Amino acid sequence: MLKGKNIHKRYGQIHVLNGVDIEIIKGEIVSIVGSSGAGKSTLLHILGTLDSPDEGDIYLYENNIGRLEGKKMAAFRNRHIGFVFQFHHLLPEFTALENVCIPGWLSGKGKNEVRNRAKELLGLLGLSHRLENKPGALSGGEQQRVAVARALINNPDIVFADEPTGNLDSQHALELHQLFIDLRDQFSQTFLIVTHNEELAQLSDRIVHMRDGKIVS
Repeated sequence: MLKGKNIHKRYGQIHVLNGVDIEIIKGEIVSIVGSSGAGKSTLLHILGTLDSPDEGDIYLYENNIGRLEGKKMAAFRNRHIGFVFQFHHLLPEFTALENVCIPGWLSGKGKNEVRNRAKELLGLLGLSHRLENKPGALSGGEQQRVAVARALINNPDIVFADEPTGNLDSQHALELHQLFIDLRDQFSQTFLIVTHNEELAQLSDRIVHMRDGKIVS
């Protein structure tokens, strides 16, 4: 489904990614692990179109998405890709429901259609009683589940998660990974996750190990 071919990325004299090839299959949960500086997050951001490679190509369903630019790239990202980050990035002035709705509204879908889908997702994630709460009134685990619902609002082909459990305690971290598994099982949702937590990575379908800008296993 998603392929990265011969991905290179340099920052000055530092060769962060050195000819990475990777392929993700639909409905698969893949974790990328490795020490700090291995290139994990850089690879995730490039595959997710948040950054551009210096060399190489990225394909989603055989379409070379690296060639999209500007508004076309933004529209493609909004429709086909979801993101979950370590620090949630929820907008503090909006409720949980509104935070989830925003990407759907930006895609041009009807306001009520998006709200109904957002309520459905938040209910699925056990947050029906938190719809009108703003992020400051939510626990860390609840905020991250709101972020997951936001990532799913446009039914993306793949969700990229960058250290999604980094700010969670062990119990909430385990619950979040189990949530990813449940979403994979129920909806064939595809996830690519960067994590330092080897124990949690073991719950994935496949683990990709990186070292010095390369995939080593």
